[in-house]
Amino acid sequence: MRKKILITGATGLIGTALTRRLCSEGAYVKMLTRNAKNATGMFDKHFSLEALEYEKYDTPNLLAKILSDIDVVVNLAGANIGGKRWNKEYKRIIYDSRIDLTRLLVSAIHLSDSKPACLINASGVGIYGDTKDELVTEESRPGNDFLANLCKDWEREAMKAFGLGVRVVAIRTGIVLDKKGGALPKLLFPFKFFVGAYQGSGKQWLSWIHIDDIVSLYTYAIENDELKGPVNGTSPEPVRNKGFVKSAGHVLNRNVAISAPAFALRLAIGEFAESLLTGQRAIPEKAVAAGFEFAFPDLNGALKNLLNS
Repeated sequence: MRKKILITGATGLIGTALTRRLCSEGAYVKMLTRNAKNATGMFDKHFSLEALEYEKYDTPNLLAKILSDIDVVVNLAGANIGGKRWNKEYKRIIYDSRIDLTRLLVSAIHLSDSKPACLINASGVGIYGDTKDELVTEESRPGNDFLANLCKDWEREAMKAFGLGVRVVAIRTGIVLDKKGGALPKLLFPFKFFVGAYQGSGKQWLSWIHIDDIVSLYTYAIENDELKGPVNGTSPEPVRNKGFVKSAGHVLNRNVAISAPAFALRLAIGEFAESLLTGQRAIPEKAVAAGFEFAFPDLNGALKNLLNS
């Protein structure tokens, strides 16, 4: 892959794996980060990897100078959704960290002498809200809760680059499964006590994706010009929350016996609990139609790969 790529959020779960993949495939990657020294230290020394301090390029004019030499921008940055208990202040941090940076990137693209061909922007299946048993595709209507409105505004800012002649892809990611971090270790934590736990009734749908597949989907979006607009970054086989825990128990040879009651979750983590007690039955209709092939389309195969390796 002979492309020059700017990545924000390169030190996050997806960003770390994607950066390593892109460098291994021959891309020249520039990371826009708030701590260039720490970011560089996370990766093996590589001649095609460069870290840029965000504070030196935090205006459209300054950032535009970098973008004139970039083929693709990948925007993954944003405060951790589940990093703290939600309150008014932290919800504003979650929102601003995504909207402000995306707005900065698009403004810089506008001012750039030579514009990147593509902007790939992160988003989430939370845009659909609580869809219960409805099967949702990229054509489904958005919801109206905090996460849905966040994703709508996030995508709206990114899509403004379409008007600048830039192809835009918004990857609506589900729960990313990676044994090194993210949601999976938290979901599996009760198994340390030889019993699994599902959230609430366990009937809510969970749209998930293996870390290798979400990284492959990003690289596929970089290289395939026909892919544009919103794209569900989920496996083709979503499962119910209780089914997920049962599958994990089967792979780990552990029992599944208890539920984490809804009231207890709300008491423990506040408003964020609603995101665990509701869900989306999302399928990647556009990715499949574009010819993308999943390495881990079914949950048992994904969990065996992650947990038995």
